[in-house]
Amino acid sequence: MGIISDPIFSIAITFFVYFLAQKIYRRYNFMLFNPILLSIVAIIVLLKTVGIDFQTYNKGGRFISFFLGPSVIALGVPLYVRFEEIRKKGGLSIIVSIAIGSVVGILSAALTAKLLGASKSVVASIAPKSVTTPIAMGITEKIGGIPSLTAAIVVATGILGAVIGPAFLRFIGVKSKVAFGLAMGSASHGIGTARAFQEGELEGAVSSLAIGLNGIATAIITPLLFYLIYKL
Repeated sequence: MGIISDPIFSIAITFFVYFLAQKIYRRYNFMLFNPILLSIVAIIVLLKTVGIDFQTYNKGGRFISFFLGPSVIALGVPLYVRFEEIRKKGGLSIIVSIAIGSVVGILSAALTAKLLGASKSVVASIAPKSVTTPIAMGITEKIGGIPSLTAAIVVATGILGAVIGPAFLRFIGVKSKVAFGLAMGSASHGIGTARAFQEGELEGAVSSLAIGLNGIATAIITPLLFYLIYKL
């Protein structure tokens, strides 16, 4: 395989594809040209075309994945900088909004899947779709789901939220920066937060807060709602 099997090759390809995807998004500013969505599609096509299997690609990909944790922690910096402003504008209303958003996020997926005839393990895998991957996979394991399926659903949820979320929020008349950030962070976690930062620092900081609070709320609420769903 030569250079193709070298982890540096995978890292370089990933960074280069994402760089081009950002250029395309900035050039056309079209929601379907979201850099993460474009990068995923482009890398899949590239791997299939060249004949590189996922295991070979992931030799370098795992080094990129390692920085997911530190990047999430780094979101605390803008949150710290804007914390007083956020507290004055939100406070208790933010906590209540996150709690309601967590319940809606869980039920909108889990209850719908159950009503459509999905198996119990699939429903368990879908339920924590709106929180960041490590938390979602942990919740799924506890309630009998399939962690690998959860990971895929979480990524898809994040991309969908980042792609259509801003346009939808504007369509329904959301003008508050705090409300915008809460919606993006609680519905589409890290990917949505990255999109929120493109709108402004306050939106991104609030979205960062929403990731953490929604993660806690979902970890507590999901097992309870899952139990109730199967008692209906």
